[in-house]
Amino acid sequence: MTDTMTARWEAICPYEVVEPERGVAALVGGAQVAIFRTFDGGLYAIDNRDPIAGAHVMSRGIVGSRGDVPTVASPLHKEVYSLLTGECLDVPGVAVRTFPVRVRDGMVEVGAGS
Repeated sequence: MTDTMTARWEAICPYEVVEPERGVAALVGGAQVAIFRTFDGGLYAIDNRDPIAGAHVMSRGIVGSRGDVPTVASPLHKEVYSLLTGECLDVPGVAVRTFPVRVRDGMVEVGAGS
């Protein structure tokens, strides 16, 4: 996902450090963010805080998919979240924040907002 309207981008790590189907955690503008790379090379960034459990553990979640939607399951209670929208696919009305993410000059960058 790329957002050209983001005011500020923070470099996180080299792209190859983010292993396929694994997550990494980073601080972005004071927020804990979980960054995921899918097998097809896609990058996604969501809030690292599990909204149901309240713990900052989403980067340890299980990456998968539901149909064509890339997902991550919370490592605590296994609720599944869309990496595209942040919406919880198991509990209506629950979601995690998503962040714009891109690769620039081989580095993963996450949008820190305006």
